[in-house]
Amino acid sequence: MGADIWGYPETAQFVPGAQLVGYQVEATDGAIGKVDKHTEEVERSYLVVDTGPWILGRRVLLPAGLVSRIDTDDETVHVSCTKAEVKDSPDFESGRHEKDAAYIQLIEDHYANRHM
Repeated sequence: MGADIWGYPETAQFVPGAQLVGYQVEATDGAIGKVDKHTEEVERSYLVVDTGPWILGRRVLLPAGLVSRIDTDDETVHVSCTKAEVKDSPDFESGRHEKDAAYIQLIEDHYANRHM
């Protein structure tokens, strides 16, 4: 997946400047939480998702390339990964991991090496 994992795909219908904070996030097999933060950085766009009680309040970072569709009417972001893939993703700590090259590589490896 590499570098294209960090950009919103055209099919997602992401509108620059859109506010996604608070949107529900749906994996291919069910709800995983709500958008806590999102970015539009060139070559490093991502969502931070608060998983709430599903994984005991854990926050995860999802590269924008996983966004398959944004439904603004239902305020839902659909992502092309499973709940298990999210649950098994590296832990995310705000203020520590956003610019950490080793962490970014862990995220890329995790989602690039998944079995579809």
